[in-house]
This record gives sequence, C-alpha cells and structure tokens, in this order.
Amino acid sequence: MGNINTVIFDMDGTVLDTLEDLTLAVNTVLKAHGMPERTREEYRRFFGNGIAHALQLAVPAGTDGQRMDEMIGAFKTYYDAHCLDHTRPYEGITEMMEALDRQGYRMAIVSNKLDSAVQELNARFFAQHIRIAVGEKPGVRRKPAGDMLETALKALGSRREEAIYIGDSEVDLLTAENAGMPCISVLWGFRDREELAGKGARLFAEKPEDVIRLLQAGPGTGEERMHG
Repeated sequence: MGNINTVIFDMDGTVLDTLEDLTLAVNTVLKAHGMPERTREEYRRFFGNGIAHALQLAVPAGTDGQRMDEMIGAFKTYYDAHCLDHTRPYEGITEMMEALDRQGYRMAIVSNKLDSAVQELNARFFAQHIRIAVGEKPGVRRKPAGDMLETALKALGSRREEAIYIGDSEVDLLTAENAGMPCISVLWGFRDREELAGKGARLFAEKPEDVIRLLQAGPGTGEERMHG
C-alpha cells in the first residue's frame, strides 16, 4: 500500500461507538408510537445503511409509509439533541488518527448518518485531525453508492488510486468496491469477522493500531501482516 496517502473512515462502528445513543433514540420513537422496543444487539445488526433502513427493520411488519416518515422525523429531532449523550471514540482511535496525521495522511469521514449529526460529532471529537466529513444530505447518493467517497476525495484533493476506506460493515465493503478503492474491515464495530469475511472482506484490523501496520505493510492480507 505504498501509494496510499489518503484514509477515509466510516463513522458509526468504526471511529465512534454510537450504539447506545442510537438504541435509545430509536426506542424512544418506537415507544412514542406504541411499538415494542428493540435490544442493543438487534440494533447492532440493523444499523449500517442509514436511519430509514434501520427503522424499517425495527418497526412491526406492515407499518405504513406515512407513519414511517413521521418516525424518521421524530428520530432526527431526538437524535440531534442527544447524539452526544453516550457516544465516544473507540479506545485507540484518537491515537491512531494522531499517528496518521503525523505521517502526513489526508483523512476524512464518510457516513450514512444524518449530515447534521456527522458534522456535530466530527467537530466534537475529531476536528483536530479530520477536516472533511460527509453525511447523508440531498444531492449525494448515500452508501453503498461511491458518491460520498468521491465527494470526500474531491474535497481532499486526492485520487481514488491513493486512497483506502475503513469501515465495519458489508455496506462499507460494497461502498469501497463501488468507488474503486480497497477496504480495511475493523472488528470492534457492528459486525464480526465471520460475517465480514462472508461478504468478501480480506483486510482486517482487530484494534486501531493495526490500521497503521496495514498501511505500512504493503501487499498481503491483513491477517498475514498482523500475525505473520
């Protein structure tokens, strides 16, 4: 990977542990609409492709479109006010970003999360190192389309041949593929190794410092470079 000078991160499950706040936000909306709440482990599987997709999985079958639209609006209102209640960077993430910054890597965050929340969370936790953050907003197709990654690359002044994407889900793998970029799959997020490998993942990071080792290792699989 000697030609890589740009690293783009997914947000939820990759750099930020957002699961508790997402769980509380969706359950608050479900409860307000008289629907049964879901568990953290269910939401771990539901999230990865935006709030509309997660809500569709969380609500009872047959929930109509108008009610779904109301619930998405309620989620946005609640989550914008509470997205910082319990959310924190995963252990080692800030140190990893500091190291990559010192080594001269350009960095960005790309997420299917609402853009307002992406901007707020990036400003709160990563503004020193991440100057470009792209969230869900009109006019840019969301992941797994490659448009968000292309938007970030353009803002960074980088080419896809110089970049790698880092995420925790099958959506991130497909996004990287659609953008013509390699992908490192992290194992501390919302999916496990077996599930990711079944979707084609070949580069794995068990902890944030593994990302640095993979970037420095050159060709080869993640497991070979981390354990060989």
